[in-house]
Amino acid sequence: MRRLIIEEPVSRPAKWSPKLAWFALVVTILVVMLIRFGRIDYQSGFIALGAGIGIALLAVCLSFMGFVRIWQEGRQGLGSAIKGLLVAALVLAYPGYMALKAAILPPIADVSTDTDDPPAFSRSRAALQARAGHIPPEVPPEAREMQRASYVQIAPLTLDIGPEEAFAIVQKAAQNLGWQVIEATPPGGRVGLGRLEAVDRSLLLKMPSDITVRVRPRVDGARIDIRSASRFGAHDLGMNAAHIRDFLEEASNLAIAVR
Repeated sequence: MRRLIIEEPVSRPAKWSPKLAWFALVVTILVVMLIRFGRIDYQSGFIALGAGIGIALLAVCLSFMGFVRIWQEGRQGLGSAIKGLLVAALVLAYPGYMALKAAILPPIADVSTDTDDPPAFSRSRAALQARAGHIPPEVPPEAREMQRASYVQIAPLTLDIGPEEAFAIVQKAAQNLGWQVIEATPPGGRVGLGRLEAVDRSLLLKMPSDITVRVRPRVDGARIDIRSASRFGAHDLGMNAAHIRDFLEEASNLAIAVR
């Protein structure tokens, strides 16, 4: 006598979760590569990344719906639901980390060691060409107040060496940090200021940040101020402050080495 074995049906949300999660992962990786290698503009790329993140979130929702169906109705598909959740987590981990930084850090995109008189960006032909015609706008006072409250360690670097030596250190520090130097004007002339213009790009998406460094002669040496501004977005997620901290540390170490 044959026994009829009736298998429990598979939860449909659990079945679809890993499919959507894998699709979201493929879309995200593809878009990241297109942005990184300049095959798509940043605005379109971020829209596509948002779509990939949205699909990953949908996969997470389906996984939890599958868990509920499996618990309440005894359906199959637990492995699929777990797989979908894990793959979606790969897509959402980094955006989630960025969202946490956005919630903690101030919503600013321009940071300077001199909040009262920040270094001005060059408007020369070479600088404008390197920045694709972009000129970082003036920062409102309330944004500078947020910077002072959040980044108290961001301050000018004062060196007890001549401005020419200080400018050489600025150039060496920019080189060591891998910045693209687009203009370098040594101290001297009518105003006596030295200036270095550079562009730095993020590691993953190669997003540009515009940087200007000012060397001002003093009676007892030279004062170095640096300003870093994101070219896209109203929140830099702490990137510009990181640029400045890295530069100040590198320049300080170089200054110690030359003494």
